[in-house]
Amino acid sequence: MGVPDLFSLAGKTAVVTGAAKTTGLCYGMAVALHDAGARVVLMDLSPEVHNLAASLGGHENNYYSVEADITQEASRKAGMARALEYLDGRLDILLNGAGIQFRCDAIDFPEDKFRSVIDINLTSLFFMSQEAAKIMMQQGGGKIINIASMTCFMASRRIAAYAASKGGVMQATRAMSNEWAGKGINVNAIAPGYMATELTADMINTDIGKSHTARIPMSRWGKPEDLQGVTVFLASAASDYISGAIIPVDGGYLGA
Repeated sequence: MGVPDLFSLAGKTAVVTGAAKTTGLCYGMAVALHDAGARVVLMDLSPEVHNLAASLGGHENNYYSVEADITQEASRKAGMARALEYLDGRLDILLNGAGIQFRCDAIDFPEDKFRSVIDINLTSLFFMSQEAAKIMMQQGGGKIINIASMTCFMASRRIAAYAASKGGVMQATRAMSNEWAGKGINVNAIAPGYMATELTADMINTDIGKSHTARIPMSRWGKPEDLQGVTVFLASAASDYISGAIIPVDGGYLGA
């Protein structure tokens, strides 16, 4: 296999969760998978996911959409079943991108908000991975890519639930890899640093946001396209001997 072939996803199938907005990280990663050759199902709670898939060319261009609440078992299973119908029963890649954020001082953090962040960012990710792994084991392997965070390595202020959820994603990634890598399923995670998205729009231009920018060796916040290369890498044969890895994409922040 030549080097270009190592990164090709021709003939592969993928499900990407949390991909209903063009401004989000998951949208950029889904497009990267598609452009590398994969047929892609966008899965999201928002009905906007259907409009997004249609704007990308829909079924004729190998983009499909499924509306599902992945925090609910019945909806999650139905969503995966629908996705498999579009993908002819095969799932080669699962990208767990669905996530939310809530900022509050730890002393005042509401219980319902804490549980919601953990449920969406961690619990749903685990059970989506479980669903995917059952399919992948039957077909002989696959790739699971989780979206962790730089906060896996350094918890910031006012995001106790988010930091806890992403720390859990890191350890869940490793735990799943320990059990599934020997069955042909690579489980890895991408840990974005400070990214200019809807989740961070309220802080990027604040004094704190500017202080973060000053520490980033590349002197800027990341963009969705900064995650495209590593996404294709982890989804492709180029990463076949990598599992349980947490790969920071942070402009050098963690080393500063």
